[in-house]
Amino acid sequence: MYRTITAYLEQWKSSKYRKPLIVQGARQVGKTYAVLEFGKNNYDNVAYFNFQTSPSLEKTFAEDISPSYLLPVLAHISGQTITRGNTLIVFDEIQLCERAVTSLKYFCEEAPEYHVIAAGSLLGVAVNREKFAFPVGKVDRYTMHPMDMEEFLLAMGEEELVKRIRTCYSENEPMPSALHDAALKLYRQYLVIGGMPEAVARFVDTKDYMQVRHVQETIQMDYLDDMSKYQENSTEIKKTRLTYSTVSVQLSKKNVRFQYKIIKKGARAAEYENAIQWLVSGNLLSQVYRAEQIMKPLDNYKDIDDFKVYLSDMGLLCAQKDLRPDDIFFMEEELTDFRGGMTENYVNTQLVKNGFRTFYWRNDKGTKEVDFVVAMGGKLIPVEVKSGERVGAESLKEYIRLFKPAYAIRISMKNFGFEDGIKSVPLYAVFCIHDEWNA
Repeated sequence: MYRTITAYLEQWKSSKYRKPLIVQGARQVGKTYAVLEFGKNNYDNVAYFNFQTSPSLEKTFAEDISPSYLLPVLAHISGQTITRGNTLIVFDEIQLCERAVTSLKYFCEEAPEYHVIAAGSLLGVAVNREKFAFPVGKVDRYTMHPMDMEEFLLAMGEEELVKRIRTCYSENEPMPSALHDAALKLYRQYLVIGGMPEAVARFVDTKDYMQVRHVQETIQMDYLDDMSKYQENSTEIKKTRLTYSTVSVQLSKKNVRFQYKIIKKGARAAEYENAIQWLVSGNLLSQVYRAEQIMKPLDNYKDIDDFKVYLSDMGLLCAQKDLRPDDIFFMEEELTDFRGGMTENYVNTQLVKNGFRTFYWRNDKGTKEVDFVVAMGGKLIPVEVKSGERVGAESLKEYIRLFKPAYAIRISMKNFGFEDGIKSVPLYAVFCIHDEWNA
């Protein structure tokens, strides 16, 4: 399956500024597969080392982490000849070996002609451990996310549809109605299946949603196991699991601002903020803050006590909510309370995948709210999200009146268009929204 990280890896390989690369992200997002496929297609050979399946590797790095020592030893262990520029060295699950992470500094300084990629789950959690020696400034870093809508469409064999969507987005011209309807159906499928590569591959092979759900539930259990594995305090483990398991409930509220009382009656921020940060650092959640002022940089004006949380993958969100395919395909009335939050979650996953830092805006009275504000093209652009075709935009109009943005984006089931300074983007086309700094 095509992954957009491939284009980044190709640029990394040819860059004269190349450093050892760390590919991080949540478990099961496809890091290992993408890196090994890239290696197979772009190098003479790949020397692969997995610190989870071969824990004895840690002894090698405990002895000496200079490249002059490691390279011949690693060549012997892997049975591969390791040559400058022609071999891709891959360290998988590197978070399990602190000395291996530190060794990347010396590969950068002493052996930059060797191509090294390290991959790891929960690296954002691991680097916060007390003894972790992280090679700041000596590595390139790339965060990998679940497959977005574009990657999903390509996996489903819809290359021509992707091209048509991109053309309509750039030219603000409507999709033919038949293609628009077909793309909306695929969007609903994506909500159910999500972007975990194993879940997508299973659906492509079997067209069986029950098998997809089994994959999703297995991944959820793996995540819960990781919460135990990477946290020593049993109280913190319980809090982290509780926080993670209530995201779908948070998104079912009319106001999806994060509420601690949903986790547990009487819960307070001081009790659960560490759990939230653990999940954010592990790339399992996104935390989207309210911007108190619409000024650059938005991060300087975030209200740290007012935020929303979104799950990293739509399929896992639907599994957590125990939604069936028909619930999504026909948008049953029972889903009314969840539909808005679910759609916001979807849009956030696509924007984050494209490199955006997302914020949201609410007026001082709390009567008007715009779902997202992003920095794009050097300007702050409001993004309003609608789950259906009704696009009444009182909040967006109020934002435009107050802040006069260059333009606004409205995401809904309506077709492409541009009117009154508002760019209409169908839900299936959010992957087209890029900033040149992130492209």
